[in-house]
Amino acid sequence: MTATDRSLELITTAAQAAADKLAHDVIAYDVSDVLSITDAFLLASAPNDRQVKAIVDEIEERLLKERGAKPVRREGDRESRWILLDYVDIVVHVQHSEERVFYALERLWKDCPEIELPADAKATRGKAEEHAKLHDADAAEEPGGDWR
Repeated sequence: MTATDRSLELITTAAQAAADKLAHDVIAYDVSDVLSITDAFLLASAPNDRQVKAIVDEIEERLLKERGAKPVRREGDRESRWILLDYVDIVVHVQHSEERVFYALERLWKDCPEIELPADAKATRGKAEEHAKLHDADAAEEPGGDWR
């Protein structure tokens, strides 16, 4: 079994919305063969809590406006470190970069087929690593910063 056309439309729209709000490392997996509760997962991350929330808000708005889809469940709003949007057909995970590294959801789903995403979403790959290197370099240059 593979993800339905509807699921692929939702994933594509959500991935583009995430990319438009400067999400990092946007990736999607077809999990329909291993899970009966959903067809696909979309993973994205951001370097701070405000951006996580902005990405989630944009995804929600675009899926409603362009696809008429509303999440049946939204979890993680309080801390905005990992917000989950459950649309039944797809589940969207937007994580703070630290949570993304710690929980490594890609490891869990690496055997599932990756879903082709829009070019803008694909271009986000490696952005979290770039951001971390820039942040480390900035911290090292500050007086009293990390001089390793």
